[in-house]
Amino acid sequence: MPQAPAGSGPRRRAVLAVALAPLAGAGCSGEEAWRTPATEPSPPAGAGPAPGAPAAPKDALIMVIRHAEKPYAGGVGRDAEGEDDPGSLAGRGWRRAERLPRLFPPDPGSSLPRPAALFAAGGKGSAPARCEQTVAALATALRTPVRTEFAVGAEAALAQAASAAPMPVLVCWEHSGIPRLVRALGAHQVPGTPATWPDRHDLVWTFTRRQGRWSFRELPQHLLPGDV
Repeated sequence: MPQAPAGSGPRRRAVLAVALAPLAGAGCSGEEAWRTPATEPSPPAGAGPAPGAPAAPKDALIMVIRHAEKPYAGGVGRDAEGEDDPGSLAGRGWRRAERLPRLFPPDPGSSLPRPAALFAAGGKGSAPARCEQTVAALATALRTPVRTEFAVGAEAALAQAASAAPMPVLVCWEHSGIPRLVRALGAHQVPGTPATWPDRHDLVWTFTRRQGRWSFRELPQHLLPGDV
């Protein structure tokens, strides 16, 4: 009967197994450490921000215009029915309002996108009537209702509603309240933003928020002869 080679047999195999076990374990641990260091454990699947963390504000584009031209001192405006009304737009103001849709063509490459939501000053007084009259033709062209639930002086509430509305947003407002609206939006410290609205009716202020930061542009309307 053949003899087994010296050093072989069950005893030697058991000794080798015991000796190699730590090496096999070490190789496994090294591979896991390379894939996922112990100091940086993998986050569980679907992990999100910590509970209670404030959400970043959504991106926004809010465009602001002043109502169109009002009558000069001593002049009389006209309401939508053509009747004399000192609180309505002057003839030039109505012409601007009629051409306002040209500022927002359907071409996606235009400098001003078509508004998805319209706001105008509401309440009593001359400015609210002029603001609604200014955007009436645009609202018809866009088939978009004009929101008029905010009066001049309620710019903080207006800013909240405009920020939550479908974008882009166009706001037609009384010039003295526009700086309050800009402050309520949190955009008053953006470089280049004027402190007050100039004595002009042919401008558009655009405020764009990306990743929580506002930027500002001032654009001319170029709708009527004499516009700068």
